Amino acid sequence: MAASRHFTVGPVTLNYRLDGRGPEPLVCVHGVGSYLEAWSGVVERLADRFTILTFDLRGHGGSTRIKGRYEIDDFVGETLALADHVGFDRFNLAGFSLGGLIAQRLTLNHPERVKRLVLLSTVAGRNPEERRRVLDRLAALQAGQPGSHYDASLSRWLTEGFQERNPDLIQVLRRRNAENDPDCYAAAYRVLAETDFGGFLDQIRCPTLVATGEEDIGSNPRMARTMHDSIPGSELHILPGLRHSILIEAPDAVAGLMGRFLTPAHLPPADHPKETASHG
Repeated sequence: MAASRHFTVGPVTLNYRLDGRGPEPLVCVHGVGSYLEAWSGVVERLADRFTILTFDLRGHGGSTRIKGRYEIDDFVGETLALADHVGFDRFNLAGFSLGGLIAQRLTLNHPERVKRLVLLSTVAGRNPEERRRVLDRLAALQAGQPGSHYDASLSRWLTEGFQERNPDLIQVLRRRNAENDPDCYAAAYRVLAETDFGGFLDQIRCPTLVATGEEDIGSNPRMARTMHDSIPGSELHILPGLRHSILIEAPDAVAGLMGRFLTPAHLPPADHPKETASHG
């Protein structure tokens, strides 16, 4: 991957990378407690076709560990400022989990900037029980230690088989999680827990791909189908046997879906939305 660079917008200096030399610009936004390297598996597989911008959100990785309350529009504004900085006028946009919420908001508020949209393992239209569960996790996180939150979440994110086959990677992920600032982590998680654009997604008009793991209990298939049903002409892929962290456990499958969808010749007909269960 390319060397890290830095760009300052307001009080935040963002750590970012530009990879690939393909003709199509692609912006990728990670989830809570993560970092730009979460996209590495996808970047490696798509760098020949795209110029890919990945970056650490405020409070994450090598970006400024700014304290205080975060808002969804803080993330959106910083994403757009960075896209401007690297010369991306209109771009393809992919978001994972919290990054998917940021991508939804950016597309709704700035539709002229987004060519095609990819929503991975993200949320919309939570029902009362789903809202209660995520708010309970937020309260436990705010009251306890991020490490215990991570341990409790590990099997929601990755299958036991993957964990058993990749003990070294699990240790790396655990170490990287321990490097998170607890206040920044909680501030970002609050945005994830309290944000929902389910009632507005019918306003998205760009071609959109929605994908999640079959066994993801947080960003579950029901919510993915809600997004698919709401966004005209969208595609839906439920990835069998996977949980939340599809970027880590199945980069081949995710990159394959994204590469096919984001290729300029691929324009799904708006009047024929499609749902598939994707294998591989």
